Amino acid sequence: MSFIIYFAILMILPLWAQSKVKSTYKKYSKITTSSRMSGAEVARKILDDNGLFNVSVEEVKGSLTDHYDPRKKVVRLSTHNYHQASQAGAAVAAHEVGHAIQDAQEYAFLKFRSALVPIAGFGSNISIFLIIGGLLLDMQGLLLFGIIFFAAAVLFQLVTLPVEFDASNRAMTQLISTGIIKNDEEKSTKKVLNAAAMTYVASALVALAELLRFVFMFIGMNQD
Repeated sequence: MSFIIYFAILMILPLWAQSKVKSTYKKYSKITTSSRMSGAEVARKILDDNGLFNVSVEEVKGSLTDHYDPRKKVVRLSTHNYHQASQAGAAVAAHEVGHAIQDAQEYAFLKFRSALVPIAGFGSNISIFLIIGGLLLDMQGLLLFGIIFFAAAVLFQLVTLPVEFDASNRAMTQLISTGIIKNDEEKSTKKVLNAAAMTYVASALVALAELLRFVFMFIGMNQD
């Protein structure tokens, strides 16, 4: 039973989350908002309303490649979201601006996540080699170092959750207060934001499940 649960978390959950966000985005990217504002216009309005005139809005190639770059103070929106006026595009644009607002207000979890980036990146790259080496060579110390580095990457995933949920909450508040969406559009906007959030939840659960598996391996090695 435990293997089935582990397999479901590791394989099925991420696939379900990706499918959910793609289907939800596809559905609401075809529905125009009552304000008829493109994603770029939505982002610019919310930024200006919050006094973030120093943050620019740029187009980036790809689908669902939208993100906020805190180093260059840029909200980047994928081509469709940048140009088209849709409920999905407005939700995504507002969400990314939510990160810009977090940055401007020095939101604690965002600062913490930014501080974790170097060690999390290094940990995710090197940990698997240390873990495999520790298991193959039967070296507990090497395995433990791998687990510690992997734990840093998992911590990054967990800290990402409050950052993303807070950005979505800010997005809803801004979209409603600015009149970009009306009452009957709030439900669909929440669906887009919630579907996107599920991908982060799935990633965090997978990473946590993997960490626990490695910890159990280490415990088992000590018992032999």
